[in-house]
Amino acid sequence: MTRLDTRPRTFFDLPGRETTVGREVRGGLTTFFAVAYIVLLIPIILSGAKDVTGATLTIPQLTTAVALSAALTTILMGLVGNAPFALASGLGVAPVVAFQAAPHMKWDQAMGLVVLEGVVIVVFALTGIRQLVIDAIPTPLKHAIGVGIGMFIALIGLVDAGFVGRGEGTPVVLGTGGHLTGWPIVVFCAGLLAMIALYALRVPGAILISIVFATVLAIVVNAVVPGLKWGVVTPSMPSTIIAVPDFSLLGQVDLFGGFGSAGILTATVVLFTLVLSGFFDAMGTIIGVGEEAGLADANGQIKGMSKILTIDGLGAIVGGATGASANTVVVESAAGVGEGARTGLASLVTGALFAGAMFLTPLAAVVPSQAAAPALVLVGALMMTAARKIDWNDLDLAIPAFLTITLMPFTYSITNGVGAGILTYTVIKAARGRWREIHWLLWVISTVFLAYFGIDFIERLLA
Repeated sequence: MTRLDTRPRTFFDLPGRETTVGREVRGGLTTFFAVAYIVLLIPIILSGAKDVTGATLTIPQLTTAVALSAALTTILMGLVGNAPFALASGLGVAPVVAFQAAPHMKWDQAMGLVVLEGVVIVVFALTGIRQLVIDAIPTPLKHAIGVGIGMFIALIGLVDAGFVGRGEGTPVVLGTGGHLTGWPIVVFCAGLLAMIALYALRVPGAILISIVFATVLAIVVNAVVPGLKWGVVTPSMPSTIIAVPDFSLLGQVDLFGGFGSAGILTATVVLFTLVLSGFFDAMGTIIGVGEEAGLADANGQIKGMSKILTIDGLGAIVGGATGASANTVVVESAAGVGEGARTGLASLVTGALFAGAMFLTPLAAVVPSQAAAPALVLVGALMMTAARKIDWNDLDLAIPAFLTITLMPFTYSITNGVGAGILTYTVIKAARGRWREIHWLLWVISTVFLAYFGIDFIERLLA
């Protein structure tokens, strides 16, 4: 006879998930400190790019936007999804917005594509189309996309820090002219080594602690050696720590203007890349962290998966509407789960802390790229671990995976990597007569990318 659980249920079902308020609060705090670097890092990534008109976004604007959107979506996840998942601007999506969308359109139009990405993901989650897309793209290519994005953001970090630069006889060189020079590089190296050491020691909040350490070091160095070239942000003590949030980006969205500015084909491919990045990043994170949190049943199905996926899609909509880029479930949620978080109560704690961060924007405007860039390098290294899941002995998969991974950093484009991987996979399978192994949807996607790569030729032909 099955023994019934007679323990009283609460809104978050703490007894049913064998947790306590104390564990949830501790888990929520841990998740926030593990992911708080996003509030510093995303503004640096987005502020370092210009849109098609040459306009840039400011650090205070972006810091408010990132903190606000993270607070809203994380709290929503807690109340509706009842899962210990934090949502924040995705590191895999922000570079697409900054370096793929913005150069071809205005910022409000780029954020419009982000909102559309969220709408598509919500529709996918509610209609079951998501499963169809998952089945269409080979699993090794999904892993390769994550690995390629990791290499791409690592390269962005190295370039922003000045550790990698343009060469005269080679495309890239170490530092400037093949040498590391200047105190800003010292700050970057010190921050990176500290971050690696703390992360290896599994120190909670290792990334945030290292960013703070490198920022303090940068402020000291800049005070002692004035006139140094730091880039977008020059580190100096702020006149105030607390400031009124800057909500000027809120609602600055043009849903369909990007299709007119960049062209239907280019905007569609960018939108596809946004959907693909947010789609698979969230799926992997939710499954992995959900299993660790004990949310999976005997068949490996996550409890409340439909709600969780829907909220993840809404996160992208909220992110675009606030000007923060797309929000997604962050892998750092695992830090809070490791501290005992099992329910949405932990997400409420994390969301409340994100809300408080909106009033600390002057601190974000102090952090130079040399202090934040180590996080990009480390996160890139962590994303590389998915490469072990690819069967490199199977050339049908190894070659497309290789092109997917390498072309993202080599061409400074996530879109190019995804397109090359899917195209070559389809061509290889077709050349070997394995037509039945090619999902019909891959033919559609390959056709889109073929047109994308040949857009100049097509435009000339039509002209």
